[in-house]
Amino acid sequence: MTTFNDTLLRAAKGEKVDHTPVWFMRQAGRSQPEYRKIKEKYSLEEITHQPELCAYVTKLPVDQYNTDAAILYKDIVTPLPGIGVDVKIKAGVGPVISNPIRSVQDVHNLGELSPEDDIPFVLDTIKILKEQLTVPLIGFAGAPFTLASYMIEGGPSKSYNLTKSFMVSEPEAWFALMDKLGDTIITSIKAQVEAGAMAIQVFDSWVGALNVQDYRIFIKPVMTRIFNELRELNVPLITFGVGASHLANEWHDLPVDVVGLDWRLSIKEAGERGLTKTLQGNLDPSLLLADWNIIEERAKVIVEQGVEHGSHIFNLGHGVFPEVQPATLQKLTAFVHEYSAQLRK
Repeated sequence: MTTFNDTLLRAAKGEKVDHTPVWFMRQAGRSQPEYRKIKEKYSLEEITHQPELCAYVTKLPVDQYNTDAAILYKDIVTPLPGIGVDVKIKAGVGPVISNPIRSVQDVHNLGELSPEDDIPFVLDTIKILKEQLTVPLIGFAGAPFTLASYMIEGGPSKSYNLTKSFMVSEPEAWFALMDKLGDTIITSIKAQVEAGAMAIQVFDSWVGALNVQDYRIFIKPVMTRIFNELRELNVPLITFGVGASHLANEWHDLPVDVVGLDWRLSIKEAGERGLTKTLQGNLDPSLLLADWNIIEERAKVIVEQGVEHGSHIFNLGHGVFPEVQPATLQKLTAFVHEYSAQLRK
């Protein structure tokens, strides 16, 4: 009988583990030839709406790389149509929204998410994976700022000018939107855990656009509420953002188990800043195109710092991109497992 690998769950809680657990953001899809073949026939949206196919895509990297967790294959905007957002995923662009938020009335016009009615395909995928996986499935949601940025800008942005000006100029509308998105995220995640997700990551991908003061005023209250409500689920909670090292201590204050770091802040520096919780990260994904000796050298430092920190989950500082060879990720996973096991003896 195959035993269940709960290393990631134990590491997230700060418990003793035999090796550093590994998973990769965007490990499902993109760089995998099997996935690219599926994408010739189906869009991202079509894949996520077919639970058997979506479960296959989610599980594929676990089988190929021997990672210690699966991350559910879906998009962060998946719940938004359920509350009345007209969103389409455009290839090469990302989420595009035809009814952007411009006023408090626009926020009040949004509905409530009903997971069983609005995202049954997500829940069905999780139920299939619960039967198939021998590692934890990580469910996830986009954080309020990141979702709001799409909803206000109408799509991806490099500057977030509309979002930030709306945030400070229309505080009533902003906080109403934070409340609405907070409710949506909590509802979505509770349903994912009920269906079988065993850990949760909240991606605040673009919140690095804010300074610490604005984060504390406009974002931290809703993030605190979200994680406080999710604590009752009794699953590890991970927070992560990109280009946001200046917010790492703010995240550490939140009622989370794991703080995810991108490559700009080392595990050692985070510890020196007073971060004592489990840390996740943080190899620069660009290095995956370098020669193996460089990858190994950089990964070695991260593993060593993680073991010294006490609780660490190895990951990238952002997602896998299409040019990365699957064999590189397989080799990296094996190296982290073996080297960290030696250090922990």
